[in-house]
Amino acid sequence: MSSIVLRWVEEKLMVASDSHGHSVVIGRSPDPAFEWAGVKPSDLLLMAVAACSAYDVVEILAKQREPLKDLKIICEGNQLDTPPYTFTSVHLRYEVYGAVNEEKLRRAIQLSEDKYCSVISTLRLGVPVSSEYELCG
Repeated sequence: MSSIVLRWVEEKLMVASDSHGHSVVIGRSPDPAFEWAGVKPSDLLLMAVAACSAYDVVEILAKQREPLKDLKIICEGNQLDTPPYTFTSVHLRYEVYGAVNEEKLRRAIQLSEDKYCSVISTLRLGVPVSSEYELCG
């Protein structure tokens, strides 16, 4: 079971801490003229998708002794234009650096998305999740 603690700081600013005490600032200035002071809650969802899959892909490739040098994931989500701004789709783009075997990479991504990543598994119940990858050398 997972557990977090979220504390309201002021106006529309909050701090959330995970079960290990790591924190993230969430929210924005109460004045719409100012930029976000913390992460948008909807962006946290996309970050969770990317981080969950990255964890799996890195671990799978490491177990296969693939020479992964770097991994960048761009995760985009489409949302409805009206409240509650429901996500209608999520897309991940994996940019992989190193002389990684393409078939092993494809399989690692597939395993993450179809079997291991709890965030993608949860989303997939109501939101289509798609992906692509690029071997960048």
